[in-house]
Amino acid sequence: MITPDTVSKIFETARIDEVVGEFVKLKRRGVNLVGLCPFHDEKTPSFSVSPARGIYKCFGCGKGGNAVNFLMEHEHYTYPEALQYLAKKYNIEIEEKQLTEEDQKEQSEKEALFLLSSFAQKYFHEALIQSEEGKSVGLSYFKERGYNKETIIKFGLGYCPGKWDEFTNYALKNGYKRDHLLKTSLSKSKDHQLYDTFRGRVIFPIHNLSGRVLGFGARTLSADPKKPKYINSAESEIYHKSKILYGIYFAKSSIISNDNCYITEGYTDVISLHQAGIENVVASSGTSLTVDQIRLIRRYTNNITLLFDGDPAGVKAAFRGIDLILEQGLNIKLVLFPQGEDPDSYSRNNRPADVLDFVNKNANDFISFKTNLLLEETGDDPVKKAGLIKEIASTIALVPDNIARTLYIQRCSELMNIEEKWLFAEINKTRRQKFQKEKMKKSAEEQEMVETTFSDEKHEVDLQASESPEFKEKELVRIMLAYGNKEIMLDAVNEDNRPVTVPYNVLKILVEDIESENLEFETPVCRKIFEELKTTYYDQLEVSEQHFFNHDDENVRQLAIELLTSKYNLSANWENKQKIYVSSEEDNLKKIVFEVLYNFKLLKLDKMIYENQEKLKKEKDNEKIIDYIKVDKDLKEKRSHFANELSRVVLK
Repeated sequence: MITPDTVSKIFETARIDEVVGEFVKLKRRGVNLVGLCPFHDEKTPSFSVSPARGIYKCFGCGKGGNAVNFLMEHEHYTYPEALQYLAKKYNIEIEEKQLTEEDQKEQSEKEALFLLSSFAQKYFHEALIQSEEGKSVGLSYFKERGYNKETIIKFGLGYCPGKWDEFTNYALKNGYKRDHLLKTSLSKSKDHQLYDTFRGRVIFPIHNLSGRVLGFGARTLSADPKKPKYINSAESEIYHKSKILYGIYFAKSSIISNDNCYITEGYTDVISLHQAGIENVVASSGTSLTVDQIRLIRRYTNNITLLFDGDPAGVKAAFRGIDLILEQGLNIKLVLFPQGEDPDSYSRNNRPADVLDFVNKNANDFISFKTNLLLEETGDDPVKKAGLIKEIASTIALVPDNIARTLYIQRCSELMNIEEKWLFAEINKTRRQKFQKEKMKKSAEEQEMVETTFSDEKHEVDLQASESPEFKEKELVRIMLAYGNKEIMLDAVNEDNRPVTVPYNVLKILVEDIESENLEFETPVCRKIFEELKTTYYDQLEVSEQHFFNHDDENVRQLAIELLTSKYNLSANWENKQKIYVSSEEDNLKKIVFEVLYNFKLLKLDKMIYENQEKLKKEKDNEKIIDYIKVDKDLKEKRSHFANELSRVVLK
């Protein structure tokens, strides 16, 4: 169990921009930072991080929280695991509790698979560096490839002994379940007996963005042609090969700092380039590049450089990946290594500086690369050349940005010696055809119905949102959270009965007024926040945003973040640049405080009037009817008073 003092220290030390920045490329916008949301697909940033408040908020999908919540949401950590991750990141001492059998039972299925994968990685690594078989077979192989000790430790490389079921038995003895061994594909079953999937192979652990082991790649060192050279973990609840890139955990910081991501084909390419000093590199692990993998890279950079070996057939097979990258709006360059070389061998056979120099000098835009490669096949054949032009045009047509598309057309025109207008015509034709295909998926009637319904609903929501009871209650809570510690000047009289202005605390004004009239919040989460604010006032404490941002109740936490974050932020030097002063909400605080208070009171009076009238309708006793009529009159007079006060406040 982590002590409260340690938890507080973690919250105080963790910087939201540094934590989120490990997973999302952030850019400064005013006092906040923005980036592409990691929780839903988007091309325009709607994800905002507030370093001052220690929170994040996406205005697209609505997710928000603090550093711990981010790790729990993004990395599927439990609360203690998120705290442990931050403690490790910021070198905060923390006492870890050993998992008991009861604790393990309480772990979720997904968490159990994570724990088993971590256990397996440690086992394989220790087998590599400590066992005689591991050292003579696995370690010798890695050393032959030129990997030093630091690299082997960094990537957690390992070896699975060749015995039939050595790892499986060890895992079972340590309390890991048979079912989980099968689900992670660390073990397989034959005749109801389990055996090691990766036996006799060197191991490449595959990590997620925060460094947790998801699965494994394993290479055989046997010369047996019947054995596949590489095998990977099967798909599981934690490992989806189409959504992860090998090396992304080690590469993400370098990708951001270099604003570029190199993509290779295999594990050894990544490791060798890392050892050569090129760390912004990942691998698709032998699978075709997927949209999910491209979107993962897009969080960190808009620039991708594909690294290919000297095999033209392999390059052509990768053309689909190029099209996917362009379709996602990213910039792409390609590097072709000399015949017989790949990124791994070239890195091992050349000095690090020469490797980087080669990559920089040989990076071509995709138009030049694809055109030059295919022109070698077409020769002077006009039919083949026309086919090549159509193929290049179909690729350019995928580029979503008009300016980028135009520049690619100009480049293609130069290389193919063809007028730009013909390329424009072909590309526009391709784009029209694509548009028509997409349009045919929905009938015109269905499309019209969807658009009309959406338009009507949005209009209705826009009109009603600011008038809803929930909105008015949230507005009152927002003012208390944001300005509860502030003071406003109110008119009063002194001991000599002379008019003076006196400073009043905002929280005091609102709490005392609401309490004096026994008004209650209908929205449960608003009611809960108000009760805590009331306690804050009576205990003579200051309102703490962080208390609510880090609240145990997720509903409280999410509402506090929603109320105290804004989608729009002026640049910090706006006034200096534009010579225009923009008044802030705080400049009009007195007016706003009474506006939200009177709106809240009117809301409650309307409800009381309605409830009293409903009772009046059902009442048969004449004396009680008279009482209800009197109450109705009093409530309406009171409502009229506050309506007039509100009008005076708003128009002032």
